[in-house]
Parts: sequence; structure tokens; C-alpha cells
Amino acid sequence: MNMNNLKIAVIQSDIIWEKPSENLKRYAGMIKVSGNPDLVILPEMFSTGFTMEPEKFAENMETSQTIKEISKWSALKKADISGSIILRQNGNCFNRLIWVSPDGNIRFYDKRHLFRIAGENEKYSLGNNTIIVEKDGWKIMPLICYDLRFPVFSRNIKLAYDILIFTANWPATRQDHWESLLKARAIENQCYVIGVNRTGADGNGLHYEGGSAVFDFSGKCIASAGTGEKVIECICEYNDLVKYRKKFPFWMDADDFNRV
Repeated sequence: MNMNNLKIAVIQSDIIWEKPSENLKRYAGMIKVSGNPDLVILPEMFSTGFTMEPEKFAENMETSQTIKEISKWSALKKADISGSIILRQNGNCFNRLIWVSPDGNIRFYDKRHLFRIAGENEKYSLGNNTIIVEKDGWKIMPLICYDLRFPVFSRNIKLAYDILIFTANWPATRQDHWESLLKARAIENQCYVIGVNRTGADGNGLHYEGGSAVFDFSGKCIASAGTGEKVIECICEYNDLVKYRKKFPFWMDADDFNRV
């Protein structure tokens, strides 16, 4: 099957603590200079930072100003845009990854593994869905931050997806875990893995080094943001992915089990 390569823009930024309107202005500018990507990925809770006061900032899915803004960016950029924000549904608050396409289609994934060390499991409702988004023939599974620690949940059963994404607020104190786990997920799932982290410090005094990176299907790092605010771009090569999976069909001997 002859497939197009996919151009990804990763936006690594500081996040102004609990200031949604200011953050949206920041991202509008960074997206504007991101070249001509097919997909733009933003950090976890990019409009507020990793706040444990969701009731103050939760938006309704149908009326969310943040989603409206992202939809405008997506249409103008002619690119899919994804990242997580705080959304309310049926009285519950979710750390929800939204995926907006230029045609206005919106999909979402609610964070499955809530970070109990920060009390996220007490403030947010648990997600129970997974999504695999098809983009120009590619199959992409987006997850959120703490999900990275749980390989069973992201297991690429029968090559269900080609790219695995983790959007995060991953603190600097465990930066080596971030880098090691991203590489491991790429190797074990024989797919591209994209990790998008923030920089700066949040309202709780936690520091973030960034370290956003893209790993290919063999675990090789093909793009890295280092520290500080930065927009990085990379191209995922479909034919290279297919050739590698054919040469090393490890996936055929994987254990078969359900994700749920």
C-alpha cells in the first residue's frame, strides 16, 4: 500500500498558570509559525497547566471557547490539532484530549490513568474510552501523560495503530523516566512514538524540562526539543515503518489480550 508520509509539529511551551485566554494567545502565535504540518500536538492541559481545581476552569463540550479557537486554527492551518484541556460532561470533570480536524470533526479521549500523587484521581473522573484516529491513512492512538507508565493499556495489538502520542505535563524530577518510557513504548509496539511535554514552572512550584521527542519504530530518537519553548517538526516515513515491521515481525508473537 502506497501511503503518504506524515509531517508532525510538536509544540513545547511554558504554560501560564490558570490563565486560559493568555495561553490561547500564546499557542495561536506558535501554531502560526509551525510551518505546514499535517498534525500539531500541544501539551497536556495546555490552557491552564496541571491544576487540581477543575471546577474553576471546566468548559462544556458543546460551548467550549477553547475548542472553538482550536477549530479556527485547524481550519486555517489545514492541519489536525490535538492536546488536552479540562471539560465537563454530565456533571463530571475530565482531563480530556481533544482531536480537531480541519473539516470540523472533533474526537476525544478521557485520561484513563489519573495521577494520584497530585490528587488527580480525587478531582477528575476516570476515562473509559480509547480512540484510534485515522489521518491520511495513518492510524494514531493519542494518550495522556501518566498513561505512559502502563504498557498493557497502550499495547499495539495486531498493529492496531502506527503512531502513539503522549501529551504531558511531566515534571523534571522524573525526566529520565519520561525519556526511557517513550523509547520503550516505541520498541515494544513497533511504531512511532511522540511525546509532547511542557517547560517552565507551574503554580505549585514544579519545574518542567520539556524533552519533547519523536522516536521511530526501532526506538531511535529522530527529533528532540531539548529544553525551553520550541516548535519542532519531523516526518514519519510510512514505507520505512512497513519495511521494519516486515523484517522484524515481533508483533506476530505478542500476547493476545483485551485492552479493557
